[in-house]
Amino acid sequence: MTDSEYPWEPPAAGTEVEHLLGALDRLRTTFRWKADDLDAAGLRARIGASALTLGGLLKHLAVVEDHMFTTKFRGEPLGAPWNTADWDSPDWPFTSAAGDTPEQLYALWDGAVERSRARLDAALAGGGLDQLVHASWPDGRHASLRRLVCDLIEEYGRHTGHADLLRESVDGRVGEDPPAGWRPRSGSFSLVL
Repeated sequence: MTDSEYPWEPPAAGTEVEHLLGALDRLRTTFRWKADDLDAAGLRARIGASALTLGGLLKHLAVVEDHMFTTKFRGEPLGAPWNTADWDSPDWPFTSAAGDTPEQLYALWDGAVERSRARLDAALAGGGLDQLVHASWPDGRHASLRRLVCDLIEEYGRHTGHADLLRESVDGRVGEDPPAGWRPRSGSFSLVL
């Protein structure tokens, strides 16, 4: 196994930052592999009574990425396209995805991940994982950047499991990780190299 075949694989023995970012990017890559290269019908496919779709998960996780490193980290409001969303409906990212094209959904998620990576890299360079972020509890305690990264890893863990089931129902794609040498066929997602 070489880095070029599995660039998403976390280090075997790295620093805390390398392991956390490696785990996050491995989950992002696995999620993106599960959602990759589908048409509108594939992105709208559902299983049983569940309303979840791969398109809805792409849009939801795009919002989560931006919310994590804009609002929770910096205390800033979300910008476009989220600032015009119907937030009276908490399920809006999931339900509105049915009206988006595959190109729009891939672009939303790919762009959000790119922004998150840049913001997280800058934050780590400016203070590390121990720095306190804007997000706080009612008693005034602020979360650390470490907490935000761990929360995002948890979010991807949950939804990558959903994506496993949804993708298998669409075309039978199964597997824990992308195959060696995998590269996205849709959108502009860049692998961490």
